[in-house]
Amino acid sequence: MPKGTVGIIGLGIMGGAIAKNLSGAGWHVVGFDITKDRCEEAKAAGVESVGDAAMVAEKCTNILVSLPTPEALMATVAAIVEARLPRRVVAELSTFSLADKTAAEAALRAAGHVMLDCPLSGTGAQARTKDLVVYASGDAQAINALMPVFADFARQAHDLGSFGNGMKMKFVANLLVAIHNVASAEAMVLGMKAGLDPAQIFKLIQAGAGNSRVFELRAPMMVQDNYAGENLTMRISTWQKDMKVIGEYAASVGCPTPLFSATEPIYRAALSTGHADEDTGAVCAVLEAMAGIKR
Repeated sequence: MPKGTVGIIGLGIMGGAIAKNLSGAGWHVVGFDITKDRCEEAKAAGVESVGDAAMVAEKCTNILVSLPTPEALMATVAAIVEARLPRRVVAELSTFSLADKTAAEAALRAAGHVMLDCPLSGTGAQARTKDLVVYASGDAQAINALMPVFADFARQAHDLGSFGNGMKMKFVANLLVAIHNVASAEAMVLGMKAGLDPAQIFKLIQAGAGNSRVFELRAPMMVQDNYAGENLTMRISTWQKDMKVIGEYAASVGCPTPLFSATEPIYRAALSTGHADEDTGAVCAVLEAMAGIKR
């Protein structure tokens, strides 16, 4: 017998990995994505694939939502509202502005549903190995009821209290990711410019005081000079959305972010020089070009 039924709307890098892990852990997972290939991949992992978001909501009282844009979120919310179903709990896992999340929560609440703000700390690669942290916020009882679900796709899940606190925590975490990623690339490029072997740089930094989780994740790509395929954890084009909402939130509360702001031109350069669909680790290639390094 399955542990229970859970829906997932959005089967991309994150949602697809979560769906696969939940199915493997014994849950009956009902999923939908607008991309046919994503649905087929999920079906191969034991996920029941259905034709639209409303069908997921019809079959599941608990629904995880992992989507790339606010527009996709609001379209999904509209589909659930229009289905006129009994109370559903919708845990929104993506990184959006507080305004977008609040608008979605209000629309669902007006229709008798509960929305939780549950962004994730971690990348697609970490999602595949259940190395995620859930920053849950909103209705405490609904969060507690979803803890067994969270436990089967993440290594930790925390209740941060009032709706929106999850996103605030995600802004803090992603600010550090933005800085650590560019810092890792900068260090790798300095080492290469000095004539050191990239693989040796990775090995010795990993063993020393300068190491970070982001360095461990992205430096192997920098060693290989390969930011696509199975290495892909977060596209530059998608990351720009996260950068935007962090910057806007920091400005709204009057918080200076000098180091975060210093990384923005590097990410923009990656976006404009053919790396938009590659992993954010490709900032290393940008800095290599600036340093005149050719591999």
